[in-house]
Parts: sequence; C-alpha cells; structure tokens
Amino acid sequence: MPTTTPDRNLALELVRVTEAAAMAGGRWVGRGDKNTADGAAVEAMRAMISTVQMRGVVVIGEGEKDDAPMLYNGEEVGNGEGPACDVAVDPIDGTTLTAKGMTNAVSVLAVADRGSMYDPSAVFYMDKLVAGPEAADVVDIRLPVKENIRRVAKAKGEEVEDVTVVMLDRPRHEQLAAEVRDAGARIRFISDGDVAGAIGAARDGTGIDLLLGVGGTPEGIITACAIKCIGGVIQGKLWPTDDDERQRAIDAGHDLDAVLTTDDLVRTDNCFFVATGITDGELLRGVRYRSGGATTHSLVMRSRSGTIRTVEGHHRLTKLEQYASLSQG
Repeated sequence: MPTTTPDRNLALELVRVTEAAAMAGGRWVGRGDKNTADGAAVEAMRAMISTVQMRGVVVIGEGEKDDAPMLYNGEEVGNGEGPACDVAVDPIDGTTLTAKGMTNAVSVLAVADRGSMYDPSAVFYMDKLVAGPEAADVVDIRLPVKENIRRVAKAKGEEVEDVTVVMLDRPRHEQLAAEVRDAGARIRFISDGDVAGAIGAARDGTGIDLLLGVGGTPEGIITACAIKCIGGVIQGKLWPTDDDERQRAIDAGHDLDAVLTTDDLVRTDNCFFVATGITDGELLRGVRYRSGGATTHSLVMRSRSGTIRTVEGHHRLTKLEQYASLSQG
C-alpha cells in the first residue's frame, strides 16, 4: 500500500489516544468543571497522539492557534513518519455531560487521507440528518420530517410509532420536535454529544432510528468518518448563526442551499474512527477506576475493511505516569 494512505496498523495505535484522553477527562466526571476536564483530556490526547506513526495535520481541533495552545487547527501531530493524514479530534464530546456526571460523554478521534476532510470555513453549525444502512437510500434532508420518518419506518419494516428520533435538546428544535410528534414518532432528547447520538442512529440495536436537527459542523465531519465505516448516511446543510457568518460562508464559496453528503464531508473511503467512553452511555461504557488502574471501553472502526471492533482496555496507571493528567485525583 502506498505510504500516502493510512494503513490498517494505525487502528490500535489510535485507540490508545482516545483511551488516554478518556482516562484523563474521566477523573473530572461529576466535578462541575468542564474546562478543567477538557484541558486534562486535551493534554493526554496530545501526548499520546505524538507517538502514532503518521504525518497528521489537525483539521478539526480545539480551535485556532491563538485560542487553543494544543490540538489547534493546523497543528502537526504524529511522529512525523508514515501516512499523510487529516486528523479530527474531540478530546471530550460532551464536556457538560462530563462535568455533570451525565451519560454519553466520549473521547473521539477520526483520521483520513490528507486533504479529504471538508473545510467548513468557520461555519460552526449544520442542520443534519443521519440514518442507518437500511434507510440510507430513501431519506432526504430536503423532504418534510413526516415523509422522512415514514420512509425510515418502511425501510426498517417498522410502524411509524416505533421510530425513535434523536435530537439535541435546544430551543431551536421546538418546531422540529413538534413535527416529529405530529408524524407519530418518538423523540429521545440529548443534552450534548451528537456524535454519539448520530452513531446510535446509524448502528443497529441502539433503539434510535434517525438523528435530526442542528449541531456542530466539526461533529458532522467526525460523524461522516464513522458513517463511512458503519454504512448509512449523513446529510447536512450549513446553518450560519448570524448575517456575518452567512456572509463569510458565501465569501468562502459555500452554497448555503447545497446538501452535503457523506462523500462531501469526507472524500475518501479510507478512514478510521475511534471513540472511548468517558461516562456510561448507549454507545460505550465509561471509564472504571480501581486501585492502581482503570478499565476503558472503546469502539474502533475502519472504512476500507468495514471492520468494527470493541476494545476493552485494562490499564495499570503506574505504567502511564508519564501522562501526569491521568493520575490526577
């Protein structure tokens, strides 16, 4: 395989990165301090990602360099050898969930061929639709909500009343929620963490059939990497929050009426998605600490092979003392 594309050997190297971030951030679960939790996870992730054999560039990170001293957009990561990659990181997807000790906080990392991840040009929100493989060819974000729900139900051999839609619990979704209920479907609101929600909508056996609503554009691109591995579909439309952001998007050449597909968000069939649970959730179990160690639960996916692995890691913290944030009490 050419060295310009990620190799399958990256998979277990990458899961070590999210494990480190989850163990560091997990020390702050329920302590009410989301910024300190995020800082601990960022520090641990950056320390571990420097050991991965790749020539990575962060394209979805903690922010611009001036505001994010570590894992900022444009930062080079990896050990400088091996494949050239785009890297998307979210050391904690669900910082508020972590701070409050709520479910579904995860640490997330996605890697794809260099130059393949979509550049949203500072449009931070996106209207999204995510569905699993059964309904991937029949849903369309431009259709009325009721019609998409009907199509999902038909594709999955369910009644409309059996369809569960997940969405972020936000005031902006009041009308959307009313349309879902008018269609006869059920809603599962989540307070944060729409990457986990989107993966739940795409995977079988989660009790979720469809994700709808406005969430972060970076999370949409990370989700697209996961969808490439699982199957299914993500569709999105950029959602500027004000006139200035709208004008910046237009100046950058974005068509705000265009529907962005999975292939638009990640333009390669060679990518990895890795997530480790911080708190318990439908997708993953959270970090379990014990005397001198911890147990982690992770999901490791690769699009080229279509392989999805769950990894349970048992860690001796005495072996990880070089990552100081992992042992904070």
